[in-house]
Amino acid sequence: MTPKAAPDSLDRRPLHERIAADLREQIMSGDIEPGGDLPSTEQLKARFGASGATVQKALGLLKDEGLAVGRAGASVKVRAHRRQTMHPAKYSAPAAPGETYRWISEAANRGQAGKSKLLDVAEVAPPVDVCAALGLTEGEHALLRKQILFLDEEPCELVKSYYPLELARGTAMMHKKRIQGGTPALLAEAGYPPRRTIDRVSACIPTQEQYEVLELPTDLPILRTLRVVLSVEDRVIEVTEMAKAGHLYELQYEY
Repeated sequence: MTPKAAPDSLDRRPLHERIAADLREQIMSGDIEPGGDLPSTEQLKARFGASGATVQKALGLLKDEGLAVGRAGASVKVRAHRRQTMHPAKYSAPAAPGETYRWISEAANRGQAGKSKLLDVAEVAPPVDVCAALGLTEGEHALLRKQILFLDEEPCELVKSYYPLELARGTAMMHKKRIQGGTPALLAEAGYPPRRTIDRVSACIPTQEQYEVLELPTDLPILRTLRVVLSVEDRVIEVTEMAKAGHLYELQYEY
């Protein structure tokens, strides 16, 4: 049992957020299984030294996040849908000629419906970390292709991919149209297959755009992946920023 916080606790969050955080961890770790009951209001009041209203406010956060379901006066249960494990290595390789985009085919392998929605294609000045990865000076432009990836009609990931203009110009990448097999397949066909990938993963508070596009219920952290893709002779052919809801998805890498 988690001890209740002392009055001079270093955790400055409101008590209902602290209660939700501890329960969220029990849900994510599997200590409370899908379909199982969360502790009762009386148990939570005693455990955290909280009022009934504070406990209900904490449970309301978990319901908003899609982790729990129930109504006032009844037991609150953990929803069957829990954090999904994603395997980046399975969908980062280019699709073979004629095959569908890896995101969609890998979703189908898991029994899910995957799709993508292209939001924008434009020549832009990338963020500083993207510029550094692409070898650009501040103010230089790259091609941005921005899309949302969906699983079972729910927004899963906001993807911003940046490409050197000398590789993109004169290709289908410059147009606001989806590409058969995705841009990795097009680059591979042009003689720039991915040879090495470097991922930097961090947890961040969502931006306004991420919050709205991913339809986040609260300001829980997102997982931000900055991916650098290198081709032959270690030439950088793509730098992508990906954002996922941290409470719904985790990443698994195998070595």
